[in-house]
This record gives sequence, structure tokens and C-alpha cells, in this order.
Amino acid sequence: MLDHEYTTKEMFRKNFYKDWRKEMTSEEKSKITDINKCNFTEMSEYFKAQSEARKQMSKDEKLKIKEENERILQEYGFCVMDNHKERIGNFRIEPPGLFRGRGDHPKMGMLKRRIRPEDIIINCSKDSKHPKPPQGTRWKEVRHDNKVTWLVSWTENIQGSIKYIMLNPSSRIKGEKDWQKYETARRLKKCVERLRAQYREDWKSKEMRVRQRAVALYFIDKLALRAGNEKEEGETADTVGCCSLRVEHIKLYPKMDDQEYVVEFDFLGKDSIRYYNKMPVEKRVFKNLQLFLENKQPEDDLFDRLNTSILNKHLQELMDGLTAKVFRTYNASITLQQQLKELTSPDESIPAKILSYNRANRAVAILCNHQRANKSLLSTCTEMYIFALINDLCGVLRMVEVKRKAVQRTEEQLMKLQMQATDREENKQIALGTSKLNYLDPRISVAWVKKWDVPMEKIYNKTQREKFAWAIDMAEEDYEF
Repeated sequence: MLDHEYTTKEMFRKNFYKDWRKEMTSEEKSKITDINKCNFTEMSEYFKAQSEARKQMSKDEKLKIKEENERILQEYGFCVMDNHKERIGNFRIEPPGLFRGRGDHPKMGMLKRRIRPEDIIINCSKDSKHPKPPQGTRWKEVRHDNKVTWLVSWTENIQGSIKYIMLNPSSRIKGEKDWQKYETARRLKKCVERLRAQYREDWKSKEMRVRQRAVALYFIDKLALRAGNEKEEGETADTVGCCSLRVEHIKLYPKMDDQEYVVEFDFLGKDSIRYYNKMPVEKRVFKNLQLFLENKQPEDDLFDRLNTSILNKHLQELMDGLTAKVFRTYNASITLQQQLKELTSPDESIPAKILSYNRANRAVAILCNHQRANKSLLSTCTEMYIFALINDLCGVLRMVEVKRKAVQRTEEQLMKLQMQATDREENKQIALGTSKLNYLDPRISVAWVKKWDVPMEKIYNKTQREKFAWAIDMAEEDYEF
């Protein structure tokens, strides 16, 4: 990880050194007393050489590895569920390494320990033949719980969270869950105006708890904020959601930059990603926020009469299956659909259409605050290479004035590279994958692809096409979310 910006961060280095000390012998502890005097270059060069050696392998060597991986896949990569053979997701457990986290996570740099058989819980039916642990070891537990969908679980040591091995995203049960999720969001679309009228009416309620609930719901709807869950103090980073916002996380401005009733948000959201936004709100929301802030200290809760359980119970009463996350899914999907209609032009080339799609996706990612982790040196070098290539092509274009077809091919290649470079430049701080995989109804993308004759693989990679096979089979070009 030496080439990564993480290793320059004081918190990362401090946590790494602290965990490394625990693994040292007494002799090592006496010799290695300052991480700043340590030089890891030789190790780094060794792993780079290993990587390079793998690239230089002969075809026969690569074929042997491929055949071995296929054998392992056939042995461990499938299960039988309800008499159907189903592909398992990633059945390989992550090796030990250093925890990164998102943003400035307080545990970055800590050692992720190797998972042993004794950490593993296997879940299968009583009459099944479950995998045997390595010789001389035993599983933590073998259980038979048919009310959950996971096959294997263990607890990781950094945050104490439970990790799972589940069925592949292309499995029948996963596809059904995905379909249900987006159908619930589509049901919200049919009644969202009624719900909005209701929470606007609740802004005037005589009960403070109702007003707070209504204002929080307004933020969840308009800003796609997560509801926020209670957690043990000190266990994770100081992250919050809408219901757990504190007084210190917002500022009110009666007037700012020719806009009235502006609210400024500044807090750490999920994965320690900073959420910063300034937005004008309706006058009654502003007045209510002033009321909620009265006689409170910076560390006090903004919505002191609300939590996620209260909010979600209320949402269930408004619509069956409605949660704060459904609002997020609805707003993400409807935003994508609207943006695609506005940005796509019939006379555009395929690369230009793909750029329009990514811009629409980016609008959703910005709405959902899906930011990238810090970029590695490698990705920066890749961008520099692309821009250099564009400059070279521009030089070629100026020199080549002969054969028209050759020039035309070069122009097309240049345009494609320029589109890719523009896309990368606009995409530096935004992560498109999270919203694409979790919040956007895939039928919107599939319909767009079919309508504009864009190759499906330009929008969804192989894994994503497997995950959304149900949508690819189902959606027509006139699909409306």
C-alpha cells in the first residue's frame, strides 16, 4: 500500500504501528521503536515483482491456474436451494490486510486478522453434506436456519461486524428481492404527493414530536439523507444520519447569496464520508428548525423527540413496506429517469450517449452523497496517460491529411478518448457504483440501452448483467419507473 495516499495519514500510521507492535517478538519491540524510521520498500518491490511474474507467465501456466480455479469453483461455488442448483457469491474469504475505511475513519490502518475455521459458522439444511473444515480444525458452529439467506458467517475484528457469504446476485432469490425493492419504490411514486402534503400539514402541528418527524421526513425526501441508526458510543466513527443530527451539524441563514431561508449541513455520514450542502428550504421548515434549536447546546440532538424506530413505524402506517431507504431508492431512480430524458440526444454518437448516461448516474450519486475514496497513484497515472494520448492524437490529426478514412478513424478514436477523459475528470470525487447497484431500478437503464441501441456491456459489466438478468429480460424501451 506504499503508493496509496492512506499511508501518509497520521491516523493510519498510528493505528498500523499499534497493531503491528502486538504481533512483534520482544526482540523486535526493542529494535523497532519508530515507524518513521522503517523502510518497507524492499517488501513492496518484492510484491511488485511477484505481480510482474504472474503477468509474464506462459499460456500453459495460465491455463493450469485457470483449470484449478474452475475445479475449485465447481467444488465450492454452488449449492442447492429449494431443489435448484444456485451459484454462490464470493466463496473466498478476504485475506488479512490493513483496514482503510471511507473518509477519515478512526480505525484506518488497523490489522484485519486472518479468518480461521474456528471463526466460521456454516448454515445449511440438516440433511445436507456441508463442507469439511481443514484437517485438524473445526468450524465454530454448523447450524440449520432456513429463515435467513446466508450460507456462511463470521465476525471481523475491526468493527465487530458480521460478514456473510450468500448466493450470487444472479440467483433467483436475490433477483426476487431486487424486484420487490424497486416495486415498493414504484408504489411510493403513486402516493408520494399525498405523503408530501401530509408532512407539510404536520409542520403546523401543535405537537413538537410531529413537527420534528415531518421536518426530518422532508429532509429524507428532498436530500435523500439516510435515516441514521443508533450505535454504541466509541465503537465506530462519529457518523450520523437525519434522525441523529445534532445542533452543531446545521446552521441557519435567513438570507444567503440572494436566497432566503438557507440551511447549511455539515456532518459525517455513512462510511465517514462528509456531507456538506447548502439549500434553501420552505419558510415553515426554517421557522421549525429555529424552534428546534432553541436553548440547546451544540452537542444536543436536533430532533430530540425522534429516532429511526419512531420514523419507520410512522412510515409503515403511511404505506405498507415504506422505510426511509425506499424514499432514497425512489428519488434516485426518478432522478436517473428524468436526467436521461434531458441529457440524451438522438444524434449523439455511442461514446457521447455513454457520457450522458454517466452524467445522469452522477446526478444520482451526488444526490446520495456517494463520494469516492481517495484515488491511488495508479488511477492518477492512468488519467495522465489518457490525456497524454489525447494530445498525441491531436498531433497525429494535424499531420495526417492524406487518406480520409484513416483521418476519420483517428477522429473517432480521439472523440472516444475525449469522452472517456471528460467522464473521468467529472467523476473524480463521485462513486457511481453504489447507486447503480443498490438504488437505481435497472429497468430504467435497460430501457434506455434498448431505445438508443447502446451495447449493454457499456453500461453493465458481466457481473452486473448477471445480477440484473431479471431486468434485462423484463424491461422494454418504453419502461417508465
